[in-house]
Amino acid sequence: MAADAPSPARWAVDVETREPRSPVDVAVGVLIDGQGRFLLTSRPPGKVYAGHWEFPGGKLEPGETVEQALRRELHEELGITIGPALPWQVELMDYPHALVRLHFCKVYAWHGDFEMREGQAMAWQTLPVQVQPVLPGTVPVLAWFAAERGHRGPTH
Repeated sequence: MAADAPSPARWAVDVETREPRSPVDVAVGVLIDGQGRFLLTSRPPGKVYAGHWEFPGGKLEPGETVEQALRRELHEELGITIGPALPWQVELMDYPHALVRLHFCKVYAWHGDFEMREGQAMAWQTLPVQVQPVLPGTVPVLAWFAAERGHRGPTH
């Protein structure tokens, strides 16, 4: 993980109030195409970490499951309808602005044309990824891919 990246945490305390921070649950889609490439999208202008590359997804709404949130978010952001979302990994990231619990799901099937509805960019990638900078929450996923695929060397 890069030196300036937030470190994963099991719990976090707000720096100013010293109150415990509750994690925000986020559904994240790791779309993998027939060639084994994975989709990264850039964070849109006006959002925290704008321009950083990440796997697409978003916050769970009250009462939503991870898969429901992922279906909604990927349709809202990318204009696609996904097939099964296969739960893969969960990672807790302590960012300065939020503590987030990232629920990563692999997705191998979708339909519809990709539409970047939030002004973001998209790029199909392999290891090492060619797009920069990579969002800190994306770094663990690249390491998991490297382990699964026997990749040696840098991931990003």
